Amino acid sequence: MPTSAQPLAPPKLSAPQKALRKLGLVRDIDLALHLPLRYEDETRIVRLRDARHGDLVQVEAEVTHSEVSFRPRRQLLVTLFDGSDQCVLRFFNFYPSQQKQMAVGARLRVRGEVRGGLTGWTMMHPVVRAAGGDLPASLTPVYSTVAALPQAYLRKAVLAGLARADLSETIAQPCLDQVNQLASWGLRDALTFLHLPTPDVSLSQLEDRTHPAWHRLKAEELLAQQLSQFEARREREHLRAPPLVAARGGLHEKLLSVLPFGLTGAQRRVGEEIARDLSHVQPMHRLLQGDVGSGKTVVAALAAAIAIDAGWQCALMAPTEILAEQHFAKLAEWLSPLLQERGQRVAWLTGSQKKKARGEMLALIASGEAALIVGTHAVIQEQVSFFKLGLAVIDEQHRFGVQQRLDLRKKTAGSGGEAREPHLLMMSATPIPRTLAMSYYADLDVSTLDELPPGRTPVVTKLVAAHRRDEVIERIRSQITQGRQVYWVCPLIEESEALDLRNATETHDELAAALPGVAIGLLHSRMPTADKKQVMAKFTSGETLVLVSTTVIEVGVDVPNASLMVIEHAERFGLSQLHQLRGRVGRGSAASACILLYEAPEGGRLSESARARLKAMVETSDGFEIARRDLDIRGPGEFMGARQSGAALLRFADLTEDADLLAWAQQAAPLMLTRYPNLARLHIERWLGGKAEYLKA
Repeated sequence: MPTSAQPLAPPKLSAPQKALRKLGLVRDIDLALHLPLRYEDETRIVRLRDARHGDLVQVEAEVTHSEVSFRPRRQLLVTLFDGSDQCVLRFFNFYPSQQKQMAVGARLRVRGEVRGGLTGWTMMHPVVRAAGGDLPASLTPVYSTVAALPQAYLRKAVLAGLARADLSETIAQPCLDQVNQLASWGLRDALTFLHLPTPDVSLSQLEDRTHPAWHRLKAEELLAQQLSQFEARREREHLRAPPLVAARGGLHEKLLSVLPFGLTGAQRRVGEEIARDLSHVQPMHRLLQGDVGSGKTVVAALAAAIAIDAGWQCALMAPTEILAEQHFAKLAEWLSPLLQERGQRVAWLTGSQKKKARGEMLALIASGEAALIVGTHAVIQEQVSFFKLGLAVIDEQHRFGVQQRLDLRKKTAGSGGEAREPHLLMMSATPIPRTLAMSYYADLDVSTLDELPPGRTPVVTKLVAAHRRDEVIERIRSQITQGRQVYWVCPLIEESEALDLRNATETHDELAAALPGVAIGLLHSRMPTADKKQVMAKFTSGETLVLVSTTVIEVGVDVPNASLMVIEHAERFGLSQLHQLRGRVGRGSAASACILLYEAPEGGRLSESARARLKAMVETSDGFEIARRDLDIRGPGEFMGARQSGAALLRFADLTEDADLLAWAQQAAPLMLTRYPNLARLHIERWLGGKAEYLKA
């Protein structure tokens, strides 16, 4: 017997219960919202003479013959007769118990796809049970599942969850009345119908989600998302950040005077928007989006100058060490001389630093001598203690997990013990299509750099089949002769059994053999940090003429003399990744090109999505058009990096097809929060559970 000091261990979960948890089906509402993938019609019996080739039918018939045949392989053949025609059932995998169930004389109810041939009807591995018993009154749902979770168990669990779940109305009547279809279907009615639809319903309406019951569900989901976004925006109104205002003649103006180039109109406009936000006590929560090479770094530098001018620190976090180092080099070049006059400096913080160097940087950050801190995710680790963090800048924000973004915002500091939220500036070179901005970024202010700096040359993009590889190498030879530099990007570091791709090392050796005397560098993610730095330094200085690399050079690398980008196995890359890579060239005055080397699978064609990606790359270099097409190809979950986001991405609604419901949800959300706050809270809890916090990142 356990003593009072030994609490009872939690009961062990069965394999199906563990499988339910694996699917995220924990609460009753989770089960109720686990909707069928498709349906099977077991509500009627079909006569064999009425069946058509390819139909999925259910018949009741008597077994007239049963045998195990060994030609051409071991199989069980069972012949049925239903009074109108006969059908042979064929099983390649079977057990003695099944043979016994299907003995001659047994009456069976059989469901499967009938196929006609010279010998009559056949069914391969149909579902078999004893004949008799009542027929179901509704279509049979088929759910997505995992190992150890049979459909029968899952159906029972879902229907039990549906019966227990609190599905009381959480949408205020005035909001429902705005859309006729919403008022006519309650949530319980809609869910019950979608789990157990009547046999007279149009299957196409169920499968393409146009049935009114689906409209109700989509509206509920979109409203939950909009409520959480509006609530996040309202909560931020109550938070307090330090008001950051640039001093006249201070660091901000000095930086503008020493920059080796003039700002574009877009950079000036966006800089003013950010400066206005920073001057307020409400924390800035702004997304700065701009195409590859639009000059986001200088805008971030000007924002940092305002924060430092006001006596606060700025932290800039980038997803990779190469990108962080590129930022550090530029920012240090522009700001270090100006900060030295103030007794301050730019600090560098990364996970690969030696203990002593890291300790020195941590001390500088804690004392406030480091006014600008640039680094990777090391910036948000627990031992990093800021003196007074006033502004956090996150580059390529979609590459960070949501928890990491929240952690950086929690690095608060303040004078006199008063904690303040830092202002937050997120940057992305992947422009956000309008529908996504309306939906997933509704709580963000968005600034757009829609103008490229002068001197950027347009990049010509060419599709080249892999068998013309020798011609591409000749093109490289020509570029080198003209004093230019070249990138060659490979998708994998080493051969994979699953993907027969050339690796970076092989390509490096091949190019070295084809271009004797040419300095060719090799860069990949498994190299030690010091080696990566050395390779990049040689390419940046012009000592190396060709850089063979994996996608570690996707963002942040700026070598104006590089005029040719070759992307091997381009069909394997995502569209935004291809666009980012292309953005590494065209940064100088020389005409630049991007060659997409592609290879169709042996004996086959490229997939539809691969063709769509390559076609988009050739047809446009506009980042917003690329983003729109990428969204069409991948859907919002993948486009945003669903695994990184932590947010509840839309499971039921489609941003394009359900734009009218999204517009309704945007109008209904502020009304609900203002006039029906309790209903709004219940609605968010039902749909998002604990995930609502992540939408604030």
